[in-house]
Amino acid sequence: MRVVSLVPSLTEAVARTVPGALVGATDWCTHPAGLDVVRVGGTKNPKTDRILSLAPDLVIANEEENRAPDLDALRAAGAEVLVTEVRTVPQAFTELDRTLTACGAPSRPRWLDEAEVAWTGPPVLERRATAVVPVWRRPWMVLGRDTFAGDVLARLGVDHLYATHPERYPRIPVDELRAARPDVVVLPDEPYRFTADDGPEAFPGLSCALVDGRYLTWYGPSLAVAPRVLAAALRAAHR
Repeated sequence: MRVVSLVPSLTEAVARTVPGALVGATDWCTHPAGLDVVRVGGTKNPKTDRILSLAPDLVIANEEENRAPDLDALRAAGAEVLVTEVRTVPQAFTELDRTLTACGAPSRPRWLDEAEVAWTGPPVLERRATAVVPVWRRPWMVLGRDTFAGDVLARLGVDHLYATHPERYPRIPVDELRAARPDVVVLPDEPYRFTADDGPEAFPGLSCALVDGRYLTWYGPSLAVAPRVLAAALRAAHR
């Protein structure tokens, strides 16, 4: 089985579960460390010619992270493309199982079972909190409706204030974000790399939680420890 992954989360999952199956991955596929495969460009601008030159048996993608025209071009050239949809934690487990099976996994991996157990009874905040969750600045963009990260936070006791917005990642002026007065501003380090010096200063007087974006937005082996790691960061910010 020769697999090209266009999704960092799936790259990590396949590399850990079916060693040797991956022959290509995006430039943004940073886990596992030291992954030695051909790099095929970004998630939004993959080099389709390079992908096809690897003669993959399967290209794995995601409906949010990858663009339909790129996937259509791969199909038109004869590549088989599996597209996942992951907008909730339960969906992540289902899609991971489906993808790993398609990639030749002989059985369900232990880490996936451990992740499901971890999310069966995750550590929830003592009192529910409201939040805004920026994912970009210049312009400011936040989590909106129907996102995996939003579902992750909800299961940990955090309700983000734009969960019913018509857009999934709306652009919201920072003045409006501040005026919403959330209990906590959740600042992940991806896709925009918020840091202690870049992000919190825009929200004076508000509690900010800097979190590892891999635990908030990735669906793979990190799911097994994500509830504990995220809950600790949220609890420290929301006292």
